[in-house]
Amino acid sequence: MSTFVLLPGAGSDSWYWHRVVPMLEGRGHDALAVDLPYADDNENQDSYADFVVAALGDAPGPLVVVAQSMSAFTAVRIAERCAVDELVLVAPMIPAPGESPAQWWGDVGHEDAQREQAVADGRDPDAPLDIRELFFHDIPDAVTEEAFAHEETRLSDAAFEPAWDAERWPDVPVRVVAGRRDRLFPLPFLTALSRARTGVEPVVVDSGHLVALARPSELVDILLGVQTHGVSGGAPPGRGDAPRGPR
Repeated sequence: MSTFVLLPGAGSDSWYWHRVVPMLEGRGHDALAVDLPYADDNENQDSYADFVVAALGDAPGPLVVVAQSMSAFTAVRIAERCAVDELVLVAPMIPAPGESPAQWWGDVGHEDAQREQAVADGRDPDAPLDIRELFFHDIPDAVTEEAFAHEETRLSDAAFEPAWDAERWPDVPVRVVAGRRDRLFPLPFLTALSRARTGVEPVVVDSGHLVALARPSELVDILLGVQTHGVSGGAPPGRGDAPRGPR
């Protein structure tokens, strides 16, 4: 059995994984959904990784780090600090060595890609930001209302720093999960980014950006390497018995 450490996206918290955790545990795995100190102006991506490594302790079994969106920048740092058996990046900001989350948007041409997809979908690319339309367009109503009733996590500017101080990716198997209907990171954009930065073809799920809220059972099947209807691409998960401890 594996230990899955689940990292929330920017400005979110462990609640984001509340539909996934019981499914993983029900299938005999350990699931640790963490709260990253996004609101703390004295913390940043480097200290987030230190926090997670300290929280892991002697976590049993193969360790799989699952990162939503911006927390991909945290995940790669965790893989540099301890023995990780696999990284699974979900609707991710896929980092490049030497890049910070603040730099990422311009480096990858995100604004143009998002605009092009909005036009292709028949949506107004100049419409004011609507969080429900951008992130919750495919989320069940009850889950959406619970999300908006949930206390909002303040996002410090420090969360977008510093640059990832690395020369190359850690030597860890990587899978990327992309949402076919993601309005923030459109599928063609994320597919090209994944190929360029990881050499990996994304596993595609019929979801928007918030995969764990929209399609939790499909995501769990992906994490466990189970073939599911409506899911395409990707490779089976890596598994190993490397001991915990600093690298």
